[in-house]
Amino acid sequence: MNSFEKLSKLGFSLVNNAQLGQQSWFRCGGTADLLFEPADVQELIHFLQSDYPQPVTIIGGMANTIIRDGGIRGTAIKLSKPFSNIRLDGDLLIAACGALNGNMAASAVRSGIGGLEFLSGIPGSLGGAVAMNAGAYGTEVKDVLIEIAGVTSSGEYQILKPEELNMRYRATDLPEDFIILEAKLKGIQEDYETVKRRMNDIKKKRNETQPIKEKTGGSTFANPSESDLKEADLPEGMRAWEVVERVGGRGLTIGGAQMSEKHCNFMINTGSASASDLEALGEEIISRAKEQLGVTLRWEIKRVGEKLSG
Repeated sequence: MNSFEKLSKLGFSLVNNAQLGQQSWFRCGGTADLLFEPADVQELIHFLQSDYPQPVTIIGGMANTIIRDGGIRGTAIKLSKPFSNIRLDGDLLIAACGALNGNMAASAVRSGIGGLEFLSGIPGSLGGAVAMNAGAYGTEVKDVLIEIAGVTSSGEYQILKPEELNMRYRATDLPEDFIILEAKLKGIQEDYETVKRRMNDIKKKRNETQPIKEKTGGSTFANPSESDLKEADLPEGMRAWEVVERVGGRGLTIGGAQMSEKHCNFMINTGSASASDLEALGEEIISRAKEQLGVTLRWEIKRVGEKLSG
């Protein structure tokens, strides 16, 4: 009896060779050998304590993710709709890992809670935003995070504080085997109209400057560090999009992948891109930045799975 049959006998609903890439925001990429979408936390813990195929890859909203064309080996666990609850307790917002960042911002605004509007400018869901310390319009997750709750890959429940995660620009030291289930964020009680106006300003700016109607993820590259800019003798505060612009990246195309004309730090699938096209385009920009400007660009988009051989 293979793993699929054994796990199915235990009552888990599984999908073999799941078309995961087509579910991503880029709408391209490979399959997962085995996909498990738990109905609730209890089922997730039960699964993690079973004999499931290794390795395990945790998948959320896949807004900022490239699923490589060779697919994901072992088991992919997708935390989606059952993990999207949002609730408010005074000026605290408590949300499950699958809650969309935009929905959290909207919930806070409806209750006159300020300080969380920046989430409306971050694509995807809470789990990924916490794991990478996502940010937008001057605020990062670390600025509002109180604690996270989750489980290890063996099913052990834990609560972690921000100081344990070493949260910094677009990075954390979240343990590799830790699965975020819930996060508690702190806002500020404010006037509803004031908070609403700020979020509407963010939405307007995002609509005007980002290719949000395309098959895209969030920012492709993190902004260079000040030390990297200084070493490369580049202007202080230079943004990733400016680096992309300087090396001829705006509109650059490889296969069906293109750096957006509207915002050149956004990568888009023009309709026929493979995951390999997307990754090759990103690596080309990284190579040009190093060769022409002497600066290192770091991927902000997560790339998971295996490349096609040959």
